[in-house]
Parts: sequence; structure tokens; C-alpha cells
Amino acid sequence: MQRDRVEPQVTDLPGDRGQDVVEYHHVHAAPSTYVYEFVWDHSEPAIGPFCTDVDGNVVMDFTAHVGSMPLGYNNPKILDPLAEFDLVDPLKIAGQDFYLPAAEVLEDAALPGPADLMDRLTDISSQYEMDTVFLSNTGAEAVENALKISFDHTHGKYTITFEGGFHGRTLGTLSLNRSKEIYRRQFPEISGVEDMPFCTNASCTSESCECGFFFDDTSSLRKMLVEKSAYVNSDEVAALVIEPIQGEGGYRFPSEAFMQEIADICDETGIPLVVDEVQSGIGRTGEWWASDHYPIEPDVIATAKSARVGATISREEVFPDEESRLSSTWGAGDILSSAQAVFTIDAIEEFNLLDNGTARGRQMKEELADAELPGVTDVRGIGLMLAVEFESTELRDAVQEAAFSRGFLIMGCGTRTIRMLPPLDVTEREITLGAELLTESVAAVK
Repeated sequence: MQRDRVEPQVTDLPGDRGQDVVEYHHVHAAPSTYVYEFVWDHSEPAIGPFCTDVDGNVVMDFTAHVGSMPLGYNNPKILDPLAEFDLVDPLKIAGQDFYLPAAEVLEDAALPGPADLMDRLTDISSQYEMDTVFLSNTGAEAVENALKISFDHTHGKYTITFEGGFHGRTLGTLSLNRSKEIYRRQFPEISGVEDMPFCTNASCTSESCECGFFFDDTSSLRKMLVEKSAYVNSDEVAALVIEPIQGEGGYRFPSEAFMQEIADICDETGIPLVVDEVQSGIGRTGEWWASDHYPIEPDVIATAKSARVGATISREEVFPDEESRLSSTWGAGDILSSAQAVFTIDAIEEFNLLDNGTARGRQMKEELADAELPGVTDVRGIGLMLAVEFESTELRDAVQEAAFSRGFLIMGCGTRTIRMLPPLDVTEREITLGAELLTESVAAVK
């Protein structure tokens, strides 16, 4: 498969073999989220955003496995370094009970390990003076531990979340979710969670705000915490938790005014600002963190997906001093994932992929704007975190299905939005191809 030439080739999705696999999978699988009946054949050719299914169909994948595949399929920037090593079993150890070799310390260390990854993560978070990391397995665990260290650090009892937010599926993180009600229905929740509107217009000011956050020369957050009529004692707030760019809630990009107000109030009150960068972090937006685009100063970063592991990043004084206050069997013991994450961060730096993400994201928005897509109400994005919003849910779903039939994988979010997450080293040709496939899909439906 030649990356500079390959295009989607589809006969039937899913084909007979793919359908057999899907049916077999569901014999014992609990009901969950399945966007496509697509069965990747990892023994067949795949490169960049292109992969092959068990029936020989070739598709172009702009989902990045919901952001968990930052450099696409079989990227040599990851595979070539890994090929030098003889992998072992187990590839996961009890990371809180055993240490793994660190390539930065031991000259004969076979693979970079969790300590090397933590070094990289603090390096790309140094603008926030962060120097300490707790590794876990998932994004939900990363957010859960961000909550735990915030409660421990402040002894507060309240948490502030935002409408449309999605932070995970553990009981603690579900308590902060304000997107689809199916995520929370009938599950018990932690107490003391307060809601705030999330900015719905990236260009709004405090005077032009229509989402309800700003009103009458003040804001909902300021009225809650700071003014004489405040109804929540800011000293009792453990954390304000926010996605700098909302993912599941619809790829909503907030305004400078909204983020400045959050920054100002957190500074005035001392409330810890926890940013959920599970989907937006590790270069997805053309910066290491989506927070870097805004005037906020996070106290805690929770990330996963592109990081290949869960990671809670902060300053030493924010983390508990007591041993066993935090722990995780496999948290700092995932040998392969830690190495993949190190190679990912190194590749982003070495090949200037932050700049590539910025340029290719701009290209996609320009090409889609030039296409004048009927039924599309907005095209937006920062870097390679891209969204196309439609006039109805039904149209969005139909376009997604039409794209799938053409071998183009994209994903829905919010109620009327399609999200696209191309690999960070996506090429100009691939962006043009993706824009053409989306344009054809919209035309076919309309």
C-alpha cells in the first residue's frame, strides 16, 4: 500500500466475512457503542489514515479511533523504533510495585518506560509549571484521579462542571457529564456538582453572549462564587472541571471572553482549574494542549487517548503526600503503551507535526468552505480537531452513512455534528481527498 497513492476502494460494507465477525463478536459482548460494522484486518496493508477490512475493502479513517491513534495506522515513526526491541510477556506489570528501566538513565535500557513518559509529559506541560504525573489506564481514570487530588488538596466539597461536558464513564466522572442523559440515567452520583453554561460561539464577547454564561454585566460563574449574592462558598470548591474544547458534546470551541472569565475567577478565588484534555491533548489542536490556545492556567491536566495511557499531570504540591493515597495496579506498568507514547511525542517534535496539524486543519476548513455544502450550518476547528455541523440530526446521520458507503470513516458528536480527527502527519493530498469524499456524501444525500 503506497500512502501517496492509495484511495478508498469499497465493494460492500460490511462484506460477508465482516458481518460474520460482527455477529460473532456480539454473541458475548455487552451492548455498547459501535459506530460502524467495520472489521479491521490488522494482517492486511494499512498506512496513515488508510486500512483494510476482512473483505478487502480499503477505507480512509478520519476518526483516529476517537483520537486514540494520533499518527494513524502502522506509522514507521512508531513501528521502526519498536522493531529494534524483542518484546516480552507480560507487557503490563504491577507498576506501583515494580519499577521499569528508564532509557534516560540506563544506557542499556531496551525501551523507554513510564519514567521516560512522565518526563516527556512534564516537559510539554512546563508552561504551567507542572512537574508530577500519575499514570493510569484510561481517560476516565485520569479525570477521576484529577478529582481525587483536587478534593485532597483543597478539602472542598463542591465541583463545577459545564453543560455539554463529557468526562468519562466511571461513577465519579459520570457525575460531571452533562451531555446525553443515557450516560447518567439511574446511576448514583457524587454530591455537590454545580452546572455552568458552556460557550456556544467562539467569536462572542461578554456583550454578545447568547449561551447564558454572560448576562447583565456579570457571568453565571461570578454570580455563583464571587458576588455578594454568591450561593456557593468558593473556599469549598474542590475543582472547576472543563474540556477546553468540548468533544462528545459537539466539538464546541469557546470564546476568548469565556475562557478569560474562567481564568480570572479561578485566579481570584484560588479554585483549582482541572482541564480534561483526553481528546484534545498531545498535539491534536496544533499545540500540545488545547489549553495553550486560551488565557487559562490549568492546575491539573487529565489526558489519555493520544497519550496511549491515562495521565494526571499537575504540580507536586497538588498531589497527596501520603503513599497509597493514589495507586493503580497497571498504572505505571504498561511497557508497550509507555514506549508508544514516548515515540509519539518525540515524533511530533522531530517532524514538526504541530505545525502540520495547524496547516492541514486550515486547509480542510478552506476546502469545505469553498465547497458550499447544502445543509451545513458551520465548519469549525482548531488544528486537526475538526467539525461540520448540519441543519438536522437526520441529515448528519445520513451523510455519515453515505460517507461510510464510500469508504470514508467519520464520527458524530453532539446532536448535529460530524467530527474529523485525521492523523497528525496527514498530507495535503489526504485532506483534499477527505474534503472531496465528504462533499460527495453531502451531495448524494441532499
